Amino acid sequence: MNDFSTLLQKIKENPVMYIDKPSITSLRSFLGGYIDGLITLGFTTIDSCGMEGFQEWIQERAKTNVSQSWAGIILSYSGSERAAFNRFFEEFEQFLKQKNNSKIQKNEDISRLSEDMSFPQFDIYSEILTNIKKRPGMYLGANSITRLDMLLRGYSLARREVGVPPTEPEREFQGFQSWIEEKYGISSGESWSKIILFYSVDEHEALQKFFELFEEYLNRNKS
Repeated sequence: MNDFSTLLQKIKENPVMYIDKPSITSLRSFLGGYIDGLITLGFTTIDSCGMEGFQEWIQERAKTNVSQSWAGIILSYSGSERAAFNRFFEEFEQFLKQKNNSKIQKNEDISRLSEDMSFPQFDIYSEILTNIKKRPGMYLGANSITRLDMLLRGYSLARREVGVPPTEPEREFQGFQSWIEEKYGISSGESWSKIILFYSVDEHEALQKFFELFEEYLNRNKS
């Protein structure tokens, strides 16, 4: 799935598969991770990622200069996460119609770049306990374990779509889900973020607890 519009359509039709529920906040974090993943690998740029110009368009449409994300703006006049999620697709369709050139990243660019497997070594999973832990607001927009989960899901999907094998930190993270289930004695199929959130007061505490648990997970085999 190399077409950004195709991804959006699939999320619209089945949000639970990608972001657990119809939520514009989760959607923004997921798309942020997805686009960041492609940009990091050199498969697109911020100026040709499919969302370029949408932030400014939404601000103009809402007649606001407030420093707020497109998701926050749509949520502010929609009333609920679900309503804002549905509203996003209506707004984005109008946005594309008004663009002079609404074509997304060319498939031939992806095909050309796929032949070169010397990708950058940056890996968001290796950044979790360093940059993201130090400055969660910069990466997530807020201290939220759900946003972190969505960011990682989008990032991983982008890498899988272009055929990039998982890095060592990513493979390490893949075992975190089963470790959390075992630690809390849960086998309900809930994501690691939902499990941690259930045992926390709020999103902020859950995020802090995640960093503690993930560090414990990484050190589990060390004496």
